[in-house]
Amino acid sequence: MNINFEYHDVTASSALEDFAKEQIEKLVHKYDFIIRADIFFKMENTSSDETGKIAGIRLSAPGPRLFAEHSSKDFYESVKTAVRELDSQLKKRKEKMKSHH
Repeated sequence: MNINFEYHDVTASSALEDFAKEQIEKLVHKYDFIIRADIFFKMENTSSDETGKIAGIRLSAPGPRLFAEHSSKDFYESVKTAVRELDSQLKKRKEKMKSHH
């Protein structure tokens, strides 16, 4: 399984990458059909202290690509929320795959 990281106006962080990998590996453990993950970190100019650090995650799996993005006050929270969103998308995808067999 491939995991790629992209940073836009953000300094690369190995701690953040390790955290994101752990989160993605939980999904891969649950859904063995995930082929690769692309994780994007970017800053957004915002007037709120609660948003601005965006994590976007795109997963390649059978069927259309899955994508989730979240903006919060820190990247860790953004990754967690995006992974939760992907988990529900993957659950739906798995149900569809079951019904086609």
